[in-house]
Amino acid sequence: MNETCIGLMLPRPEWQDLQRAHAARVVALATAFIDRRSRGTTHPVHDFLFTYYNFSPSKLIRWLPALGQGIEVIEEDLQNQPWLAAEPMRHVPGQSHLDARLLPAKVRDLATWVHSLCEAVMQRPPRLRCYGLHEWAMVYRQPREQVRHQGHELRLSPESLAAFVESQTVCCSHYDAFRFFTAEARPLNVFQPVLETRIEMEQGGCLHTNMDLYKWAAKLWPWIGSDLVGECFELACQGRDLDMRASPYDLQHLGYEPLLIETPEGRAQYEREQRQLAEKAAPLRQRLASAAAGLVKGSANQAR
Repeated sequence: MNETCIGLMLPRPEWQDLQRAHAARVVALATAFIDRRSRGTTHPVHDFLFTYYNFSPSKLIRWLPALGQGIEVIEEDLQNQPWLAAEPMRHVPGQSHLDARLLPAKVRDLATWVHSLCEAVMQRPPRLRCYGLHEWAMVYRQPREQVRHQGHELRLSPESLAAFVESQTVCCSHYDAFRFFTAEARPLNVFQPVLETRIEMEQGGCLHTNMDLYKWAAKLWPWIGSDLVGECFELACQGRDLDMRASPYDLQHLGYEPLLIETPEGRAQYEREQRQLAEKAAPLRQRLASAAAGLVKGSANQAR
């Protein structure tokens, strides 16, 4: 792929529609986080989307096309959005596109790995019925002063919380969730995932595996384009909402009605919502796999 190889040229009205749709997905939450950060305040649900995933809100807000897409631009566009003509974009009269020559080798290598992860997840059946117990395992038999979300009360007493965890089958397959389990909770888990077994263990029913589509998409930005990143962000928001409603924290004062997984009815509801999220994640995972493969192929063509 050379710097002028554009597979799709988006007319100005078309890419501006995409830009508006992207803004509707991400701007409100991103600007709210920026405002909280400036005031030194936090939000126990939404901040996770910016601190754990470590993708700056300014980059999330900025819309760019994917590699291989060109956009029709006029001078007004460049004045209002100067990044459309700044690296890694390339501007020629009347249009802008990502410059394939600037695709870093580390991004190509990551794209290879992301493609492998997506393919592995798509090839194995999803497992449900974990019921979001990972959040409970993160506070299991933990002193109150060490609980992660200080200032937010737990819905159950430490004794009742521990008894509930011990009454369930803890089966978390996600390394980045498992590593935050308390030392006392780790032996209770059916699996013992480590960083090196991520590709072998992650599966499409897992809430965090599906939320992590945003993490991997963001790491491949801007090369896979902002549309896919924004849609994965939207899914991660929905996953985070379910995650914290099913957690042991009492967040009703923030408008989060608890999903009582300590009851049979609550566990059944969690499974329904978990399945719905997995169904939404499946086409995004396919698109991410295809986008990652496209970056690898584009790099190979550029090297020729």
